[in-house]
Amino acid sequence: MSENPFESRIGKEIDNESEMIFDATSEALSKPNPSLEYCTLTVEETFDRLGTSGDYGLESVAEVGRRRLAFGVNEVVSEDDESVWKKFIMNFVEDPLILLLIGSAVVSFIMGNIDDAVSITLAIVFVVTVGFVQEYRSEKSLEALNKLVPAECHLIRCGQESHVLASGLVPGDLVNFKFGDRIPADIRIVESVGLSIDESNLTGEQEPVHKTAQEVSKESYNDQPFSIVPISDRTCIAYMGTLVKEGHGKGIVVGTGKNTSFGSVFEMMNTIEKPKTPLQLSMDKLGKDLSLVSFILIGFICLIGVFQGRSWLEMFQISVSLAVAAIPEGLPIIVTVTLALGVLRMAKRKAIVRRLPSVETLGSVNVICSDKTGTLTSNHMTVSKIWCLDSMETKSNSLVLDKPRTTNYRNYLTEDVKATLIISNFCNNASFSQEHCKHLGNPTDIALLENLSKFELQDLRFQTKKVHEIPFNSRRKFMAVQLIEPDGKCSLHVKGAFEKILEQSATYLNKKGKPERLLDSHRRLITETANSLASDGLRTLAFARAELPNANDKVSEDAISGLTFTGLVAMSDPPRPTVKPAVESLLRGGVHVIMITGDSENTAVNIAREVGIPIINPQLSVLSGDKLNEMTDEQLANVIDHVSVFARATPEHKLNIVSALRKRGDIVAMTGDGVNDAPALKLADIGVSMGTMGTDVAKEASDMVLTDDDFSTILTAIEEGKGIFNNIQNFLTFQLSTSVAALSLVALSTTFKLPNPLNAMQILWINILMDGPPAQSLGVEPVDHEVMKKPPRKRTDKILTNEVLQRLSMSAFIIILGTVYVFIKEMAEDSQVTSRDTTMTFTCFVFFDMFNALACRHATKSIFETGLFANKMFNYAVGLSLLGQMCAIYIPFFQQVFKTESLSLGDLVFLLLVSSTVLIADELRKLWIKRNALNDPYLYSNV
Repeated sequence: MSENPFESRIGKEIDNESEMIFDATSEALSKPNPSLEYCTLTVEETFDRLGTSGDYGLESVAEVGRRRLAFGVNEVVSEDDESVWKKFIMNFVEDPLILLLIGSAVVSFIMGNIDDAVSITLAIVFVVTVGFVQEYRSEKSLEALNKLVPAECHLIRCGQESHVLASGLVPGDLVNFKFGDRIPADIRIVESVGLSIDESNLTGEQEPVHKTAQEVSKESYNDQPFSIVPISDRTCIAYMGTLVKEGHGKGIVVGTGKNTSFGSVFEMMNTIEKPKTPLQLSMDKLGKDLSLVSFILIGFICLIGVFQGRSWLEMFQISVSLAVAAIPEGLPIIVTVTLALGVLRMAKRKAIVRRLPSVETLGSVNVICSDKTGTLTSNHMTVSKIWCLDSMETKSNSLVLDKPRTTNYRNYLTEDVKATLIISNFCNNASFSQEHCKHLGNPTDIALLENLSKFELQDLRFQTKKVHEIPFNSRRKFMAVQLIEPDGKCSLHVKGAFEKILEQSATYLNKKGKPERLLDSHRRLITETANSLASDGLRTLAFARAELPNANDKVSEDAISGLTFTGLVAMSDPPRPTVKPAVESLLRGGVHVIMITGDSENTAVNIAREVGIPIINPQLSVLSGDKLNEMTDEQLANVIDHVSVFARATPEHKLNIVSALRKRGDIVAMTGDGVNDAPALKLADIGVSMGTMGTDVAKEASDMVLTDDDFSTILTAIEEGKGIFNNIQNFLTFQLSTSVAALSLVALSTTFKLPNPLNAMQILWINILMDGPPAQSLGVEPVDHEVMKKPPRKRTDKILTNEVLQRLSMSAFIIILGTVYVFIKEMAEDSQVTSRDTTMTFTCFVFFDMFNALACRHATKSIFETGLFANKMFNYAVGLSLLGQMCAIYIPFFQQVFKTESLSLGDLVFLLLVSSTVLIADELRKLWIKRNALNDPYLYSNV
């Protein structure tokens, strides 16, 4: 966690930004919403309020036209009128480093250095264009909302049913919908038959929601902020973009376009501006620091020259040239290329990064807020345990179904277990799709069907005739199926909540298949077992059956009684096997992992412990959605350091959590897949969406998409991000130490009225090496897996840390000392500057540069640990640079260009010995760090 986040300028900016976002979000949530308003009204009140009917819909075409003028078309569109060109131009003036480079190009052009001006201009255009394309693509998130609105719908208007474009709907329209339809607007349901709707793209919960026409009691929610009925509890509302999974229904349109629940998300998305990444903040700071150093350098050189009696114009030209040379114009290109290569590497590891700077930000993340379903877990319900009263006898003695595959479960198939499995087969609406080669339907039903194969049982539904079905709903809490079996008997099979099944049960089935009287002691044992399974984080269902005397009479809900209890089945969504090692690695690296789920606290705590998230004290480590609603932002920020699990949380809570964390100065990664997750994904420093389960809106609002929906992929992405930042620091060390050394040589010769040791062409060649292949090859250095042991970087940390500055200063000092030594030694032999003197000095500096590049491959590890030839691109770059240097001193044409002459083999050996001191010194520094690390491991982890 960050320290004193409110004391820094950046911390205050984040605090203010989060306040503005939260205020806007609270306003959007508290704003009267049609679905909120109409969910508490009866069907008749809805008709009266909207002037419509449940048979004919709106009865006037003129009224439809008037409402369309008042409410607009049923679309969610962006109102951003800013032109693409204006956005592109703004990228040139918002980055201090780019502004500094523009100034350098202008000065170079005025001074007649056309080559420098052109190269700097091309660098600027390249960097700005790549960044703009990435940003422009990320701003397409709002457009993805329109994909959720179906193209057509079934409309009843003026008593006539028609198939029309959904964009033409207005409040008061009557709409029909059935299995497979996507809801075209926010609709108040007036009729429903076994209606279940998948709201996962809105709420994030995978279980379909049963819908009825019954209004919601508003009094039950008076204790909620703004007396809001939560989205998931508005059971008489069908939301735009959700999908009908079962049954059919009819409803009145109450909200269109921006007046829908998706419209509220749109408003929040408009409010939120993607925050700058830590790398962008660091590069901004670096640009300002380089500007300051440049101006100080200009003033210093000018004053010295003037005091020496030189003309103002001459000194201005010298100092401006030095200042321009001080700016590593290749830096933005190298950063961009390094990030782009990181994106390509991460794509191979199933993480698609949508914004280049986000690659490095991953390495700075110190808090990860993760969904449970599908991210930490496999998003596939599995039957874990079966318990039957007679076969198991005690509450702790259940049939565990996660044993090795060699286990023959058929050996455990007593009559009560078999009956339980058969009932789970009959009370089931899932089916196997030949097209998709898998079961489709409710996740619970799929788990029950897949469980049959463990016991070598077949699907028996095709051998029976279904007479009647009573569907499951949240009020009834059970499902019943009336069947005629192959032998002609009529039977009733029931599954549901154990308390409901027990209420209607009079007997239980023993292990020999005979009914026995259900005593109070039996009921207590069943209740204790069911509660014990639930406390283990398992979803528990009870099963029962009854024989019916008459196959022609359909059993009503109220007539169900006298059932024979057969057993309990407990299911779970098991954690992914890769998650626990990933969580442990993140915790060791100082990353706070928080799980956010809509499950109960017991279930959430059990899953958290299974995946390795520490729960020391549930009262401190677990925070429910109800408690979260009662807390202010400041209260949440104060306690969130101890919270590892948010239970009964809604997607709206995610925005509060991200806001609180960012106020503290934390760098937050947030996972999500639903539409309602989009604002939190956009506000987070790193928004991570799911590639398989995620909606288009969530993907467009995120910075990274996990193609496998696996949490452990985030770990590999963080490792890559940390490695990239290390590489950026390494090539910055190389570039700036070279730049400081070259400038210091010229400044020293000017100050002490010595001849210039390097001519213009030689300085140009050194600049090419500084910004060219050797520097760029440092950006693709293989990632060191030990980076995960380092704590996350703070948002306010500089890219040029004290350690980096000390390292580059030491290297620059050795290069200056060695080069000056060679220059003075050679000049002393003939008391004047000859071409041999400058050739020796020039070659010495280039050799120093190559050894310095080798030393900069890793900050703390010896080149013998990293592998002398591990980075192939670096080997090629250094080899070509040395070949180019040999051409400069041995080929006659280049000798004329660079004013050099041939050197003997002895000269080269001497220069190699002198220039290798920069590598030797750095190796000694690394050895000193390693020895100190034995006494203080934290010191080593922070270097």
